[in-house]
Amino acid sequence: MIRTRVAGYALALLWASWGVGTSAGDDKETVRCVQVELPNQEHNAVTTSWPGIGCWFWSAEEFKAGGYKRFIDLYEKHSAFGLLTTSIRYPVEVTDPKVHDQIKAAAEYAREHGMAIVMDLDVRLARQAFMDKYPDEQQEIVRLREVALNETGEAALAIEPINLGDHYTFAARGYVSLSARVLRVYSYVAGPQGIEPDSVQDITDRCKVAQADAKGVKVAIPCTARDKGRTACVLAAFTLFTPDVFAPHLVEFERSVLEYYADVPLAGACKDEWGFPGRFRPRTDDIFYSPFLAQAYAKRRPGHDLERDILLMFRNVKGREAERAAAINHFMEMNWQRNGEIETEYYKSIKEVFGKNAMSATHPTWYPFPKAEEVFKNGLDWWVSTRDLAQTDEATPFAARTALAKRWHSPLWYNMYYDRTLGPYEEDLWRHALGGGRLNFHPLWPHPRENLPTSLLAGRLLQADCRVRLLNYISTAPIDCPVAVIFGHPSALNWAGTGLADVGLNVTNGLWAEGFYADLIPSSEITAGNLKIADDGSVQYGPQRYAATVLYNPQYERPAVAEFFARAAKKGKTTLYRVGEWTRDFEGRPFDGNAALPAAMAPADAAACIRDIIARLRASGIEPQTPCTLRGAAGFPPSMMPKPSGQCRLLDGTVILVSGERDVMGDPIRKALKVNGQDVAIDAIGVAAVRLDKNGKVEALAAGGLKSFKAGEMTIEIDQRADVALWRDANGKWRGILQGYEGDVPEPLMNITKNWTRLRLPTPLEPDQARELPAKAANLMGLGDGVLRGRGGGRPCGPRLEVRFERRSP
Repeated sequence: MIRTRVAGYALALLWASWGVGTSAGDDKETVRCVQVELPNQEHNAVTTSWPGIGCWFWSAEEFKAGGYKRFIDLYEKHSAFGLLTTSIRYPVEVTDPKVHDQIKAAAEYAREHGMAIVMDLDVRLARQAFMDKYPDEQQEIVRLREVALNETGEAALAIEPINLGDHYTFAARGYVSLSARVLRVYSYVAGPQGIEPDSVQDITDRCKVAQADAKGVKVAIPCTARDKGRTACVLAAFTLFTPDVFAPHLVEFERSVLEYYADVPLAGACKDEWGFPGRFRPRTDDIFYSPFLAQAYAKRRPGHDLERDILLMFRNVKGREAERAAAINHFMEMNWQRNGEIETEYYKSIKEVFGKNAMSATHPTWYPFPKAEEVFKNGLDWWVSTRDLAQTDEATPFAARTALAKRWHSPLWYNMYYDRTLGPYEEDLWRHALGGGRLNFHPLWPHPRENLPTSLLAGRLLQADCRVRLLNYISTAPIDCPVAVIFGHPSALNWAGTGLADVGLNVTNGLWAEGFYADLIPSSEITAGNLKIADDGSVQYGPQRYAATVLYNPQYERPAVAEFFARAAKKGKTTLYRVGEWTRDFEGRPFDGNAALPAAMAPADAAACIRDIIARLRASGIEPQTPCTLRGAAGFPPSMMPKPSGQCRLLDGTVILVSGERDVMGDPIRKALKVNGQDVAIDAIGVAAVRLDKNGKVEALAAGGLKSFKAGEMTIEIDQRADVALWRDANGKWRGILQGYEGDVPEPLMNITKNWTRLRLPTPLEPDQARELPAKAANLMGLGDGVLRGRGGGRPCGPRLEVRFERRSP
């Protein structure tokens, strides 16, 4: 099969038909609205689009004999999903042969019904198997606790164990403490400015350990007169039930799990929210540790001992502020780099095991906001966690989503989204479209578990998603963001300074509020070589060239960052700004970063910076896009999102109009506008988009409920509104999609091309069906009472369904 390569990817999904409905003059079948590659037999070419994606979470029901059928049958009829990002919420491990066979049977059944499974095979779903094979490679966390010493007697200290959990442990054993040990005990004199530098003593050998196990650590410290006024700090290391991030066999083990599923017709695999076990309100006196992390630290910093430097990270030593900043900088950088390495190695293994076109899912974001929770989880590694399609979740700021689309050369981004009711989905579907993204549909949450499979199927939400996804047939590039906010990555991770978790959202929010979209990028992308100076002298990230950049909080940066901006200033193409002082380098040493940067980058406060950028953009003829408002999701902090009605533009020149404030299927669009100086008039519903070539001729068109369109030589007038997408293929021939339309292809459309593919819309689930299904599920599906036993044979695959993802260089 030949595929048209489109802006970053070639992606193909060969689909099974869902009922045949041909029309006069049309030799194409009417199919489910899920396919993302449309064969063109006449021209032996295809176009590329991007699939509808839904989430599937397996619980007890899916592990019954045939228990996966209910979900697939429901979503075949009532959704247009082509991909199912699938994970397990049940106390089993993916290394279990019975689990393997159930996943295989489900994957085959899904393909028979026009869908493909992207299965979560992360090591956190095989923690017992990993520990059985590598018992000495478990994650540890050091809890540092202080106790005042006395002149006589003993000072006693008890340290509670730590037990963590997340969505991977929802119905399984948590990241509980398995054992504990006393790593070190120090004593010192502490004052208001920190520990007195010459007072630190290692007193581990004189301590009596009364308990060190999964239930906690108890230490008694004999005191003498010399201990008067001193403080002891116990470093208690608790071993957790999860693999060490720095485990030497972790990457190898994860690859072996993927290889175990090489015989399963999966579309790819998921690694979701990777990193250290997540902690809410994380404390800096709880620091992740392992012998392998300590070895890596010593190799990176010869002469340094992590067990000693952990104390310095926890509590400042007077006069050693620079050393403390450097220790934290190195520790946090090696953590986010290692997390990114694991994500990328998993991505490579997916391609090697399932083929170069397999999908790597889902999102690296956890909390999902640049707060302390995310800092200590993964070090804000989002931009180095390799993906094909940019993926985030929940309330990730749009500025980060758009930047990730540029990073991975992804024409759009997907955000795994949930809320308590359907109302927010129905609004944010349109907001996402105006921000260059789409929803990965997570069921309602919190929500009764028995109703999760049907929670999105009533109403017209998923029909509206089909209307929005008409844009996917013509979109070849991500949304245009003329500004880059480049935040100091070291500063955002360093709790010794003032910039912890501050990535400049005050700047991005201020710009997005006025419709001037900005990408949020860490400064580490400069040193990694991913932020570049383009041939025309612009600062560039992926396909995006910036009119303005803001360096935000550059404290602790390396000199290479200043050198980058000096080169950019000489080119003079991108206007450069700075918010925040730069007085120390990565090693914490004094450094006049302010002088090292170009003179044009004099520091400004955020508000002044925003005002000046907007004025300069307007003066240069860059028009605003849709204004934004603060909006969160599922209780997470808010950031700026486009209003549900407005206009945006893509880097390929596509202009998109969206109207979705009142009706879930979209509101009327009747508008005359200029596109590259060309008059365009359109009458549609919900969404409309057009792209013109360099000669002003229509190159692509997509519209929901299209009634009329006029641009240059192209005029369309239709009696009955229709969802339409039109584009020229690789051979310059027109191709068309006609969605949810009864009757023959309208003559005005047939006059443009005879090459049409018909798509049927999913049928909403009736409310009474939604109520009845949970109670009748076992009876309707013919399920047994028990969980599947033994190894079962799989049925042959039905109509072939294949997903292909290929990353392309810019």
